[in-house]
Amino acid sequence: MFTGIVEELGEVAEIRPGRIAVRGPKVTSDAAFGDSIAVNGVCLTVAALTGDQFEADVMDETYKRTAVGQLQVGDPVNLERAATLQTRLGGHLVQGHVDGIGEILKREPAAEWETVYFRLPSGLAKYVVEKGSIAIDGTSLTVAWIDGDEFAVGLIPTTLESTTLGRKQPGAPVHIETDVTAKHLEKLLAARSEGTPQ
Repeated sequence: MFTGIVEELGEVAEIRPGRIAVRGPKVTSDAAFGDSIAVNGVCLTVAALTGDQFEADVMDETYKRTAVGQLQVGDPVNLERAATLQTRLGGHLVQGHVDGIGEILKREPAAEWETVYFRLPSGLAKYVVEKGSIAIDGTSLTVAWIDGDEFAVGLIPTTLESTTLGRKQPGAPVHIETDVTAKHLEKLLAARSEGTPQ
C-alpha cells in the first residue's frame, strides 16, 4: 500500500527479460529483499539490492497492464516506498495495482501551475469523479474536471519538478489507478441487486 506521494525521481539503470533495475538512493537507503517499491505507480518487489540500485522481477501480467515494457535505460521514474503504520497519509490510499494505461492529451501552463489533460482507458470513467482522488504514474492527484473519458488535474510547481509528470508530453502513456473504494462499492451493490449472498 502506498500514499501517492512520490519520494524521489529515480532512473532506469538496466533492463533484462523479465527484470528491471532502478537507481534510487533514497528508496534503497533502508530497503530489504522482499520490500515493495512503486515504480511509476506499479508495485514491484525488491529481488536484489546493489548500492543505490534495486532489481525487481516483472511478470507478463505487469507487461500487459502497464507501460513498464516501454521504459528504456536512463528514463526517469517516480519512486515511493510502501507505507507503514507511521506514514502520514498525505495523498490517498494507492495499491500500486494499475487499472490501465492512459494518455496525456494536452498541457496548459499558467503562471504558478499547469493544467494537464488526460484520456482514460476504456471502462474507467465511472470510477473517476470531480474533486476525487486518482493516481497517475503513482502520483496522488485531485481530479479538477472530467467529461466522458477525458479529465484534467492541476499540477503545482513541486509536482512538476519532482515527478515524471513535469516532463511527459502529449501522447505519452501514463499509469492510471482509480480509487479502490469505488470498485469495491460497485461490486457490493451489484451483488445486492442480484441477490447474491455476501
